[in-house]
Amino acid sequence: MNNEKTQGELLKEKLTYKQKNAWEHSEKEIQQAFELCDEYKKYLDEGKTEREFCSVVEKQLVKAGYENLNELMIKGTKLKQGDKVYYINKGKSAIFAVIGQEPLTGGINMVGAHIDSPRLDLKPNPLYEGAGMVLLKTHYYGGIKKYQWVTIPYALHGVVIKADGTKVEISIGEDDKDPVFTITDLLPHLAQEQMQKKATAVIEGESLNILFGSMPLKDDKVKDKIKLNILKLLNEKYGMVEEDFISAELEAVPAYKARDIGLDRSMIGAYGQDDRVCAFTCVKAMLNLVQPEKTALCILTDKEEIGSMGNTGAQSSLLKNFVSKLLYLSTDNYSDILTNQCLENSKMLSADVNAAVDPTYESVNEKSNSSYMGNGIVIQKYTGSRGKYDASDANAEFMAEIRNLFNKEGIIWHSSEMGKVDLGGGGTIAQYVANLGVDVLDCGVPILSMHSPIEISSKIDVYMSYKGMKVFLESK
Repeated sequence: MNNEKTQGELLKEKLTYKQKNAWEHSEKEIQQAFELCDEYKKYLDEGKTEREFCSVVEKQLVKAGYENLNELMIKGTKLKQGDKVYYINKGKSAIFAVIGQEPLTGGINMVGAHIDSPRLDLKPNPLYEGAGMVLLKTHYYGGIKKYQWVTIPYALHGVVIKADGTKVEISIGEDDKDPVFTITDLLPHLAQEQMQKKATAVIEGESLNILFGSMPLKDDKVKDKIKLNILKLLNEKYGMVEEDFISAELEAVPAYKARDIGLDRSMIGAYGQDDRVCAFTCVKAMLNLVQPEKTALCILTDKEEIGSMGNTGAQSSLLKNFVSKLLYLSTDNYSDILTNQCLENSKMLSADVNAAVDPTYESVNEKSNSSYMGNGIVIQKYTGSRGKYDASDANAEFMAEIRNLFNKEGIIWHSSEMGKVDLGGGGTIAQYVANLGVDVLDCGVPILSMHSPIEISSKIDVYMSYKGMKVFLESK
C-alpha cells in the first residue's frame, strides 16, 4: 500500500488553517486539566459575588507572599525585582503584580478579566407582603433572559451596612442546612395569555420577586404580620431593621454548586463562569509565575456586565493609579510621563468568554469564525456588535505575536467572532485598557448557555486558557 501523501494532501497540510481538538492531546495534560478544574470549582462555589471572589483571591495572594501596595506606599518601601504586590479596590475589584527583571518603562505584560456576573439585586426597599406571603423585589443586573431565572433555588449573598456603620456579611442558601429562596411562575393551566407573549415579555422585570416567607407573627393588633415576623428574624440573626436594606448590597444568585457535566465529566456546569472562568485562569497563571522578565500584572474588574462604569469598573482609574504607584516605588524621579510611557509599551490579554457553538442553535453562528467547546482558548481580534461598535480591534502585529507564541508553546487555540454579524455581539474590558495606549487582544474560554443560571465550560479549554495566560505573562 502506498502511504506517501499526494501533492494536494501536502499542500493542504502546509497551507490551510484547521482548528484542533484539545482533548486529542497528551494524557498527562488531560489529567492536569481535571486537577486544575477541581480547584476551579471550589473558586466558583466560594466566590459567587464580586466581593466574595475578591476575598478568595486576596487570601491566595497573601498566602503566596504578596504585600499590600498601599501599605508599602505609606512606608515608602522601594520595589525590587521579584516583589509581589496587590491592591483590593473597595472590596469589589483587585489588581496585583510581580516585579520583573526589566524596567517598568519598557512595558508590562497584563492579563485582565471581570468578576461580576448577571444576577438579581435586591431593590433598596425590597420587602413586601401579599396573599399570605412575603416577597423581595429585585432589579436584574446585566443582560439576562428573564424567563430562565424563575422556579430555581436562590441563595442570598452580600453585605448590610447598619445605621451605626457596622458591616454584616450575609450568605444564606449555600449550606445544605440553609433555606433557599425562589421566584414563582404561573402554572400551565392558567398561562394561556402569558404563553402568547414574546420571550422578552413572558416574565417582566417587576415579576422577578423572590419568595421569602409565609409565617405570621402571632399578634392580632398589627398589620403585615408576615413581614413583621421576617423583620423579627432578620433582627435576631443580623441586628437589622428595615431601613438597613437601603444601605445594603444583597444579591440573589443561583443556589447551585459547581458540578461536572457529562458522563465523561469533561465539562463544568456552574453559575457565574462568565467571567470567573477567565479570572480564575488569570489568577492561577500569576500565582504560578517564577520570575518573569517583564513585570506581570493582573486586573480583575467589577461592573463589566453593565458597561464597566464606576470606581470599581474598567473605566475607572484603578489600572493607571496602580501602575503609577509601581513606578513611584521603583524610580527615584517619578513623573506622569513615566506612567504613560509604561502603558504605551504594555500589552494585555483581555480574558473574557466567547459563545461556543451550540449544536441545537447552530444557525446563529458563522461556522468558520466561531468558537467550539474543546478546541482550546479562543482569541478574538475584536468584539463589539453590528459593525464592531464598542469594540477594541487588536492590530495585526499583536495578533501575530500571540498566535506565534501560542504555537511555539503548544497552546491549543482558535480564532472566533461572537455570532453572525447582524445578530448581536458583546463587549469586554479591552476597549477601556486600549484607550490607555496598551496593545490589547481579547481571548478566553468558549461557554454554552451564557448569562443563564448555569453556564457550561469544557475542562480542557479552562486548562488551555490557564496555559495561555501563563506563557504570555512569562514572555519577553
